[in-house]
Amino acid sequence: MTRRSPVFTRRALVGAAVTLAGMPRLAWAQKDTKMKIRIAFASHDFTATLYDNPSARDFASMLPLDLTIDDYATNEKIAYLPRKLAEEGSGPFPNEAPGDLCYYSPWGNLAFFYAGYRYSSGLIRLGRLDGGVEPLLTRGKFPLRIEHLT
Repeated sequence: MTRRSPVFTRRALVGAAVTLAGMPRLAWAQKDTKMKIRIAFASHDFTATLYDNPSARDFASMLPLDLTIDDYATNEKIAYLPRKLAEEGSGPFPNEAPGDLCYYSPWGNLAFFYAGYRYSSGLIRLGRLDGGVEPLLTRGKFPLRIEHLT
């Protein structure tokens, strides 16, 4: 009985290379950092942890920010940034959940999700709220302050 060595097709090798090349970027894009931010509006004061991705780092470089937060749809609050963020490393992400802090690049706004949602093109996850979503349930338009947590 002779042993045959495994046969690797060009398609299999290229597919493996593409998969491996994309894996570090995907893992890195959702990695938690120690970067904590403080978010305050109305009578609410809470924190979030930013992910380690180019958009989140660009966002952090803009802090502190004084914006306006307002209701949008039935699942999120939004706030418009003074400029667009970096979009490198953006793309679909899994496990969308209430408590996600995202950036919607077509409109240039932050999206604070307090109910279920689905990924859509142009949405970049920046981080997660550290506590529950209860502060986001307060309806209305308010001044919003976002700063580094000291």
